[in-house]
Amino acid sequence: MSAHGAVRAFIGSFTSAGGHGVTVASVDRDTGALTSLASTKSVADPSFLALGRHPGTGDTLLYAVSETSEGAVAAFTVDADGTPRLLGDVRPVGGSSPTHLSLASGHLLTANYGSGSVTALPVLSDGSPGQAAGVLQHEGSGPDASRQAGPHAHQVLADPSGRWVLSVDLGTDSVRVCALDPRTGALRLHAETALRPGTGPRHLAFHPSGGHAYVLNELEPTLTVCRWDSVAGRLEPVGETPVLPHDAYAEGAEARTYPSELVVSHDGRFLWTANRGHDSISVLTLDETAEKPVLAAAVGCGGHWPRDLALDPTGQWLYAANERSGSVGWFAVDAETGIPAHVGSADVPAASCVVFA
Repeated sequence: MSAHGAVRAFIGSFTSAGGHGVTVASVDRDTGALTSLASTKSVADPSFLALGRHPGTGDTLLYAVSETSEGAVAAFTVDADGTPRLLGDVRPVGGSSPTHLSLASGHLLTANYGSGSVTALPVLSDGSPGQAAGVLQHEGSGPDASRQAGPHAHQVLADPSGRWVLSVDLGTDSVRVCALDPRTGALRLHAETALRPGTGPRHLAFHPSGGHAYVLNELEPTLTVCRWDSVAGRLEPVGETPVLPHDAYAEGAEARTYPSELVVSHDGRFLWTANRGHDSISVLTLDETAEKPVLAAAVGCGGHWPRDLALDPTGQWLYAANERSGSVGWFAVDAETGIPAHVGSADVPAASCVVFA
């Protein structure tokens, strides 16, 4: 953080579509504005990013997938001037087209969409990823022949307690709960929760209380509400709600919408989803039970094809990575209603992900 109240944002993009790879930008906390500082194309198609800490120094490290048919991950340090520099080796993940990564129990985890698997790689003493230690292959399919002929792991993350790893699979309409061995990196399937066939679950986010999780579906614009038992490692669906208004498809509008990302507010009062096709951000309110989201509004995303949403650490600013319009827009969040108002945008070709230091 600078003396002027700026923080850093890291933006991933598709180099195969003209993106700059990993971009580092400053973020003005007073206006939400992004200012690009530096970028690197040292890794192909770094479509999703995650932040970590150096095991020894505690310095910020950046991790990226390489969403290619070969599938790989990489780590970066960031210089004082914002320049990202490759740390250690770019490691294959033993799966194709990784779309998501996260850190858990000393390991880097990737969800490999193409091969329908999840990989665990140890984080070495310098913070770089080691060779793949465990690969869990998903099995199954869904009713959508064009998108669900086989498994497609789209996200993997640890639950708030740190006891379990959850993987969301679009191809099998399910969420798997796994145990990760912190010594060996082995992943063991503990349970699998079936969701409604054909919904195509993409991403999951936990309520700040830790007792509920929300699954955003890609093949139908809906949100599945689940109770989460961190002791038993059990995910229980309890309801489903649309993330678009009933009149979303007026005459002449696109026929399909593919929701991409969801974010829950820090206080647990609001939930936002990004909707590709409809090109909007939906606002859902959450009551004290956390089980009854209500669609309150849908506003324009400030571009085309919003692939990612991110809330800044203060909760005041919401950012949308608009892949096909090549921009990242920022929105001021109304503290009372949760409705975001578009303030500005920055040109970021083929933008796909935003994370904050």
